[in-house]
Amino acid sequence: MFGTSGIRGPVGDEVTASLALSVGRAVGVDADSVVVGRDPRESGEFLADALAAGLRESGTDVVDLGLAATPTVARAVAWESADVGVSVTASHNPPQDNGIKLWQPSGQAFDADLRDQISERIRDEAADLVAWDAVGERRAADAGERHVAALTDAVDLADPPAVVVDLGNGAGGVTVEALTRLGCDVETLNAQPDGSFPGRPSEPTAENCQSLSTLVGYTDASLGIAHDGDADRLRAASSDGTYLSGDELLAIFAADAAEPGDAVAVPVDTSLAVADYLAERDVDVTYTPVGDVYVADAASEPGVAFGGEPSGAWIWPGETLCPDGPLAACKLVALDAERSLADRVADVPDYPIRRDSVEVDDKRDVMDRVSARVADEFADVSTLDGVRVDLGDAWFLLRASGTQPLVRITAEAREESRADDAFERARSLLDASRD
Repeated sequence: MFGTSGIRGPVGDEVTASLALSVGRAVGVDADSVVVGRDPRESGEFLADALAAGLRESGTDVVDLGLAATPTVARAVAWESADVGVSVTASHNPPQDNGIKLWQPSGQAFDADLRDQISERIRDEAADLVAWDAVGERRAADAGERHVAALTDAVDLADPPAVVVDLGNGAGGVTVEALTRLGCDVETLNAQPDGSFPGRPSEPTAENCQSLSTLVGYTDASLGIAHDGDADRLRAASSDGTYLSGDELLAIFAADAAEPGDAVAVPVDTSLAVADYLAERDVDVTYTPVGDVYVADAASEPGVAFGGEPSGAWIWPGETLCPDGPLAACKLVALDAERSLADRVADVPDYPIRRDSVEVDDKRDVMDRVSARVADEFADVSTLDGVRVDLGDAWFLLRASGTQPLVRITAEAREESRADDAFERARSLLDASRD
């Protein structure tokens, strides 16, 4: 039921008001107060209502943030002295999808044990419903202002630059407000919240954000910022319109956040370039399964200064354990103001990395077959998340998506031809396992 990023799927099929009601009842078994917010998808309104109904009939109070960025919801759990936060969002998924993601007071997403506990309650129809005169209250609240204040406190901008912010018709308006208060000249793209995402697809990939890159490249903007639908992700373009890879951003953020002797947490699909770049600065890399919940868990350990994913999730554990796209935006603008992103990226090694996603009917069965084939053919294999094969001068990773019916392929080497060879080897293993 729950993937690494909560519940996600097509509305009316996998994600229904009935399911949201059940989640509310399950969470309400032992929660006195819950913060709820949603992204702009129209289905989010009735899903949030159903979720709130399940909470309230369990005697749980609901703090309703309405339309809110996911990091705003996650941060508000502690601000409101609540027990749980719930984001009704499918994040970067297409508009026909929606979902539910649960947050702890620390800002960290529910881990596997907590997710399993909620799933078990739903399967068993466990609930603790109260009498008519003991139902929980539902009150509206706005945590956006407090989020903006936290963002402006987190950075210092002596010479605020011009910035283009592409909100992707999502819920990340706090980024625009924070950068404006910091003195930046902000121009927006796709700023009107609209859950059909008419401006561009929600996921802020280079292909989807060509308008941002073009606008930045043809204006005096110092950089461009892009969010997904719920603003937990951030990607960026430098002043010439070059769209930075997630690995480049990861290296830049991590190098700034970590001191020599520190470590940073990154998923197993991260480029070798990040580890090589950080090693020059005496910063170690701790590998995790893919998913912000795993990165956050590792980032909460002593000596880990930062956690990030090439997909665009960035975690500063001293601020919060949730991926905070608006915080990343403010941090990145401050870094660019000190030294341009183009100059910073020039210091990061550029290794050929290949990534693709293949739609499959049953990703778990396919991955079982892939794992068996890999075990027979290769000696140096890691199963931390999927199967990662070290070929000495190259590596490849095959892993099932935690949120979609996909198997993701990643391959990398320090030489172009070896990266191509590793990728084709991984794809052939996947193709053979689908037959």
